[in-house]
Amino acid sequence: MLKIFAQFQRLIMPCIRAPGGRLSLVLFFAALALSLGSVYFALRLTAWTGDFYSAIQKVDGPEAIRQIGIFAVIVAINSVRGLAFEYLRKVIEIRWRRSLTDHAIAIWTSNKAYWHLANGGERIDNPDQRIAEDCRLFTKGILGEALDLIGEVVGLVSYVALLWSLASFPLSLAFIGLDLEIPRYMVWAAFLYVAISSVVTHLLGRPLKGLVSEQQKREAGFRFAMARWRGSFDEVALADGEAAERAIFRERFEDIASNWRHLIRREFLLGCFTFPFRHTVLRIPLFVALPGYLAGHVAFGGLMQLSMAFSNVVTTLSWFIFSYRDLADLVATSGRLDNFLRAAEAAGGAGPARQVGAAAELRGLGVFTPSGEHLLAVDHLTVAAGEAVWLQGRSGLGKTTLVKAIAGLWPHRQGEISLPQGRAMFLPQKPYFPSGTLAAAAAYPADPAGLDPSVITAALEKVGLSHRSPDMAVAQDDRPDGLSGGELQRLALARVLVNRPDFLVLDEATSALDAAAEKSLLAMLRRELPATAFLVISHRKPQGLGDVRHIPLSDPSDDRAEDRPIATFA
Repeated sequence: MLKIFAQFQRLIMPCIRAPGGRLSLVLFFAALALSLGSVYFALRLTAWTGDFYSAIQKVDGPEAIRQIGIFAVIVAINSVRGLAFEYLRKVIEIRWRRSLTDHAIAIWTSNKAYWHLANGGERIDNPDQRIAEDCRLFTKGILGEALDLIGEVVGLVSYVALLWSLASFPLSLAFIGLDLEIPRYMVWAAFLYVAISSVVTHLLGRPLKGLVSEQQKREAGFRFAMARWRGSFDEVALADGEAAERAIFRERFEDIASNWRHLIRREFLLGCFTFPFRHTVLRIPLFVALPGYLAGHVAFGGLMQLSMAFSNVVTTLSWFIFSYRDLADLVATSGRLDNFLRAAEAAGGAGPARQVGAAAELRGLGVFTPSGEHLLAVDHLTVAAGEAVWLQGRSGLGKTTLVKAIAGLWPHRQGEISLPQGRAMFLPQKPYFPSGTLAAAAAYPADPAGLDPSVITAALEKVGLSHRSPDMAVAQDDRPDGLSGGELQRLALARVLVNRPDFLVLDEATSALDAAAEKSLLAMLRRELPATAFLVISHRKPQGLGDVRHIPLSDPSDDRAEDRPIATFA
């Protein structure tokens, strides 16, 4: 239980500490005041019940009509209160969700934690669901349950005080042959009735937390499989892979159905108790109060008032029973979300540090696989401003892993890495393009709104995309729209012109272009960025960059390299 409360605290604090958090707290207390107003109206309706049924018992028509008018006023005012409460609760919910979502995204993206989680960090399934769905479920659940719980606690005190004053008569056990009386028996009966019911509910519903959490995980896995297919329509269509994809979808959905069967069986068992409990909780009070009426302790109006007061106590005490399924969802959601955030925080510090120097420099660098296998070693390599270096090696040698190490991503390495003061840019063979316009893709990661549009237009013209409108859609639903592989690589080179890095790494970034186009574009980059240091990784010699220092990478399968680093650069 303490662990659960600690999770709640860690997830709530970002909502309170965020900009606008104090206003959210003010709104929360305003919503709480409106929620507590329901206690007053419940007490008022209880008193009205006694007055109304007393008028009915006396056959007092004018008084009965007057009580109907009072009832209408109570309902009208309480309706306004209820609507205002619901509106305010939803305003707080979206504010808290925004704060928690911003907090989660900040942790996930800080120090490239998202990359480390996906490449060797603690296994977190579907982090996108954690942010998009669990932040929503948590803020909705914690806000609703917190307001309900506080209102129920305050209401319980009021309802018990009322029941205590109304149920002043004892229950005689003479009808079973015992010379014993239980004073204010209705108060004790309410607590005993709900205590036994709560224990039974918990015993029946305890497995729900794990089942709900597993259901969320499997639902997310099914959505991910379909989203992944959506991003590879061309590849699947060319491979005639529709039958294989259907089999994958069926397998993922069967995972959902399998856990769903366990979930509904457990909910059915829980419902075998809670369903009749819900439908009898408003009638049981009348039966419990009936001995007092038959013994002459209360009149008919008092019986109805007493029954309603007892019902309020039992209903309030039954909050745990009525909310058990929602509480199971909330606990499962908070556990998933808290685990994700803590894992992301840990992964954010996993990357090795890079130093800042006068030039790009690698010293004593060793790159390994996660299992510890030695891939590449760099004794000493410097790429000065305005210089171009070409690294050449066969596929699978570890060149891209070397790039990740230089970028500060790959943790399985040793040695020192220094990058020049200023901006470093790494351009892979298949660069990422955000959903949006051609201009936004060319400016990425810069904000195109903060750039002169003429700069973007000029960059697109220089890479040969002048026939494409800067406002055209580039990527929708993770699929490049209307651009060939060569055009996408041209677009990535336009990004270089817009951002003008001091150190540029091209990892097979022109592989989709023919030799003439590659030479023309690289020559243009050299002219536009004369002071930029280029590190080019490709199978063929890059043409157009002028003097290029060539460094061949040795094959790790070469037996002659057993007693020396696989690649040593002097």
